[in-house]
Amino acid sequence: MAAEKKAKTTYLTHAVGRRKSSIARVYVKQGSGKITINKREISDYFPKATSRYVVNQPLKLLSVSDQYDFNINVVGGGFTGQAGAIRLGIARALLSLNEGTRGDLKKAGFLTRDARKVERKKYGLSGARKSYQFSKR
Repeated sequence: MAAEKKAKTTYLTHAVGRRKSSIARVYVKQGSGKITINKREISDYFPKATSRYVVNQPLKLLSVSDQYDFNINVVGGGFTGQAGAIRLGIARALLSLNEGTRGDLKKAGFLTRDARKVERKKYGLSGARKSYQFSKR
């Protein structure tokens, strides 16, 4: 039996988004607005509506939610970090498709990488800054 070859998908562009410890690779092709995250539908992957809202923000801003299909691979972090990483990746991908949208995306803050990360725990403390209860006597 001859091995069947998979049809190679040609993407218009791709981009990378990062947030906290999450990394999202976003691939864009012409389509009907389908968003697939780690081979799952967006509603299956993000059960919370706020995470889905964050992912769709750049699409709603530019009114292109029904023009492109997105295939997204995301690793690391939790749901909040992954949603933020995907939003940055989608915004960067849309920018590479149309440079005229830079002003709108930048004004909304979608092109800025959120550099905040979890601060490391320090020795002698119970967390990064919280200390144990102090007793004078």
